[in-house]
Amino acid sequence: MNTKPIIYQLIPRLFTNMNDNCVPNGTMAQNGSGKLNDITPAVLKGIKELGTTHVWYTGVIEHAHATDYTRYGIPRHNPHVIKGLAGSPYAITDYYDIDPDIAVNVPKRIEEFEDLVTRTHDAGMKVIIDFVPNHVGRQYHSDAKPAGIKDLGADDDNTLYFGHNNNFYYIPRQLFAPNIDLGSGKDAYSEFPAKATGNDCFTAFPGPYDWYETVKLNYGIDYGDGSRHFFPIPDTWFKMLHILRYWAAKGIDGFRCDMAHMVPLEFWKWAIPNVKERFPHIIFIAEIYDVGLYRSFIHEGGFDYLYDKVNLYDTLRAVQCHNHSAATITNCWQTVEGISDHMLNFLENHDEQRFGSRQYAGDPAKVAPSLIVSSMISTGPMMIYAGQELGEQATDAEGYSGRDGRTTIFDYWSIPTLRRWLCDIEGCTHLTAREKWLRDRYKTILNICRDEKAITAGRFFDLMYVNYENPSLNPHKQYVFMRSYATETLVIAVNFDSVSCDLSINIPQHAFEVLNLPQGEAIATDLLTGDKMRKSFSQDKPFEAFVAPFDAAVWKIKHGNIAPAD
Repeated sequence: MNTKPIIYQLIPRLFTNMNDNCVPNGTMAQNGSGKLNDITPAVLKGIKELGTTHVWYTGVIEHAHATDYTRYGIPRHNPHVIKGLAGSPYAITDYYDIDPDIAVNVPKRIEEFEDLVTRTHDAGMKVIIDFVPNHVGRQYHSDAKPAGIKDLGADDDNTLYFGHNNNFYYIPRQLFAPNIDLGSGKDAYSEFPAKATGNDCFTAFPGPYDWYETVKLNYGIDYGDGSRHFFPIPDTWFKMLHILRYWAAKGIDGFRCDMAHMVPLEFWKWAIPNVKERFPHIIFIAEIYDVGLYRSFIHEGGFDYLYDKVNLYDTLRAVQCHNHSAATITNCWQTVEGISDHMLNFLENHDEQRFGSRQYAGDPAKVAPSLIVSSMISTGPMMIYAGQELGEQATDAEGYSGRDGRTTIFDYWSIPTLRRWLCDIEGCTHLTAREKWLRDRYKTILNICRDEKAITAGRFFDLMYVNYENPSLNPHKQYVFMRSYATETLVIAVNFDSVSCDLSINIPQHAFEVLNLPQGEAIATDLLTGDKMRKSFSQDKPFEAFVAPFDAAVWKIKHGNIAPAD
C-alpha cells in the first residue's frame, strides 16, 4: 500500500434508498431498498472526493430477510428467526450469492455486483466486502453454490454435540427453544436438534439478546472440554477457503472479517496465505475486540489491519463524553507501539452510535479533535461510515432498532442526510449550509491524510510528556503530537474543550534528535485553514498555536524553509 487507506463504509440497502416517508417496521414494499445500480459513477466520484481509497460494501451477501423471493428460487426465511424485516447482514443465508434486496433485476444480482466492482475500480477506488466466518443465518441454504460444493451441514452427524468434520454444533435430543416467539401452526419455526447460537451460546435456549438468528460454525474446537482438533484439516476450513477464493475471483480487493477473534487463529494462519497465494493483492481486516490478541493476529494470523476499537476508539469516546483526560491518548499509541501501522481507526461504523447523536457528542461539528487524532496518529487506515461526513445523528426509531443513536442494520430505511446529498449530486440544493461545511471539513482532513507523506509514511512523536506542566496547555483537554517524514514535519494540536486556547507548545531536544530535524524560524502553513505564519521551531522557544473550541491545528513545516533563529 503506497498511501494511507481511507475506507468509506456503506450499506447499499440504506445508502441509495431515497424514500423520505419510511414507516417504522415497514416492509420493503413500503419503505424501499437502495440498489447496487444506484451507486453510479457520479456517486462514486463524490465518495472519492473525500479522499477515499477503498469502499466497504456492507451487507451485500445474501442474508435472512422477511421479503418473499421464492419466485426467483430463493427459499423464504422464517420471520421468527430474523431480527427486523430487512434482517441482519451478518445472518448469512447463502455465502455464494448477492442479497436480492439490493438488486434491480434479481436474477442478474451477481452481474449487478460485478458491474459495481468495475465502476468502483474505474472511479479509482478498491472494493472491500464482508466475510462472516463465525456464524450463519438459522436457515442457511445455498442455491447459488458452484457445482460440486456441498452445503454447510449437509454431511453433519447431528447426533453429536461436536464432530471433527461437522460444520455446526448440536444440542442432541433437544428442540431449539429460545426465549422468543417462534410462532404457531404452519408459520412456526422448528429446529431439531437445536444448533448452537453464534455468540458461543451452546444451549437450546438462547435469550432475546443472544444472536438467536444465527448458528455457530465449527472450526475444530470442542467447546465442551476445550480440546482443539485441527488435524486433519476440518471440513469447515475448506468450505470457508473456497468462499474466500470465490469472491476474490470476482475482482474485489479485500475482506472485512466479522468477529475474527471468535474463529481460531490457526484457521487464519492457514486460510490467509492460501488466499494470497492466488490473489496477493487481497487485504484482510479483522474485527477484533481483544487487545491481547492484536499481535498474534497480525504476526501469526496474517491480517493486514485490525479494528482498534477497545483501545483508541473507546479512549476518544471517553475523552469526548465522560471527562476522561486527553492525556490518556498517550496510552493508546504505547499499547500498539510497533504495530500501529496495522491499526484501523474509526469514530463510527454500523455497530456504533453516530458521533453526532445525543448518545455520543450531541453535535457532529465537535468532531475535529477526535477525527484528527484517529486519522493522523498513525499510518494505518481510517474508516468513515456513510453519512458521518454529513453529520448524520440517527434520530429515527426505525422499527426493530429504536431511537438508540445508531443507523439501523435490521430495518428497511433511508438516511436523511444521504438523501439530501444524493439529491445534490443530481443538481438539487437540499444539503444545509451546516452539512456542506461539515462535509468540506471531512474532505480537507481526509485528503491531508491521503496526500501528506508525514501522515502516510512518517514517524510519530508524542509531545505531551514535556507539556504536562505547561501553563498554556491543559493536558486533560488538549493533546499535541508531531508527524515527520524526510524534509517535512507536522505539528498537530487538538482541543477537546469548549473554550479556545493559545498554546505555547514545548518541543524537546530529543524530538529534534530522533526525527533528525533542523531548528530555527520557519513559515508554517496550517493545512486545515491555509493560514501561513512565522513560527519558532526550536527546543529553546515554544511553538505557538491558537486552537478554537472543539477544533484542531495542523501546522506544516518544510525543513528547507527553516532559517536559524536570530
